[in-house]
Amino acid sequence: MIKRRKSKEINIGNVKIGNNNPISVQSMCNTDTRDVKSTVNQIKELADAGCEIIRLAVLNKDASSSIKEIVKLSPIPVIADIHFDYRLAIDCINNGINALRLNPGNIGKRENVEKVVKLAKQQQIPIRIGVNAGSLEKSLLEKNIPLHEKMVESALGHIKILEDLDFDLIKISLKSSDVMTTVKAYELMAKRVDYPLHIGLTEAGTLKGGLIKSSVGIGILLSQGIGDTIRVSLTENPIEEVHAGYGILKCLGLRKHGVNFISCPTCGRTQINLINLAKQVEERFKNYDKDITIAVMGCAVNGPGEARHADYGIAGGIKEGYIFKKGEIISKLPESELLDEFERIVKNEN
Repeated sequence: MIKRRKSKEINIGNVKIGNNNPISVQSMCNTDTRDVKSTVNQIKELADAGCEIIRLAVLNKDASSSIKEIVKLSPIPVIADIHFDYRLAIDCINNGINALRLNPGNIGKRENVEKVVKLAKQQQIPIRIGVNAGSLEKSLLEKNIPLHEKMVESALGHIKILEDLDFDLIKISLKSSDVMTTVKAYELMAKRVDYPLHIGLTEAGTLKGGLIKSSVGIGILLSQGIGDTIRVSLTENPIEEVHAGYGILKCLGLRKHGVNFISCPTCGRTQINLINLAKQVEERFKNYDKDITIAVMGCAVNGPGEARHADYGIAGGIKEGYIFKKGEIISKLPESELLDEFERIVKNEN
């Protein structure tokens, strides 16, 4: 069992972050925040997929004005992502935002930082300090130290600004597009502070490559007990980020959410269109929030036995298939009828 790093607990809306609370799964809308209807619709779709916290880009006054209605309609807590303009942060707090993503060193004069922090403290609004490797301060870029150390030094500088103002509702992220730079940054930061850590890679890539990089990086950190909330950043529909996040957590035994799906890699014995069948089964059960294991296996000779630990499964035959339960075959059907009957059995029994 993985021993979690001890971290300070904060609340983002009704979601508790840090300490021994479940590692939460986040995503970010790719809608225009000024478009309330589209943004709320996407938030609801993400929430249905299991997303627990959502982040929105707030680029201007019109976007910060939309926050009030979005927060009111959102089923999950909302974070405002703000760069440079302290007035947008104040607007978002006044409009009911649940948390901010804001680097205090980037919003100008100290008096402006003080205005934001004073209001955030009054309203108990956490601030995530989000350091990206590609946007470090010029003074740090000129230092002759490893990149991950520069990232940590940047974050510590922002943290000190908040702590000097007696503010400690802090969450930290240290993201790079390079796996090991990201890992080393979080490992170092985990030794320096006890604030909760939001982990992930930035600009990880498309679904295929980004998922590999994110799984490796996030997996390494989680296996060490580092990480209190995650986002798998992908150039893809944000729903895929949510599914990927839970997939990583399930693999490490850190969360139970929805179906555990397994399938064999196919071989010369396979007489059914297994790749297509496996994809269809996964698609039909992707939002099915039951803690069960489903298997799709290539042949009836070895399939049910090899996957007897699965609650339900399909084993292929010659243009037909067998439905099995805990390794025992319970039905045999033509390939064309297999999927519908399998879905009916599983959902009727659960």
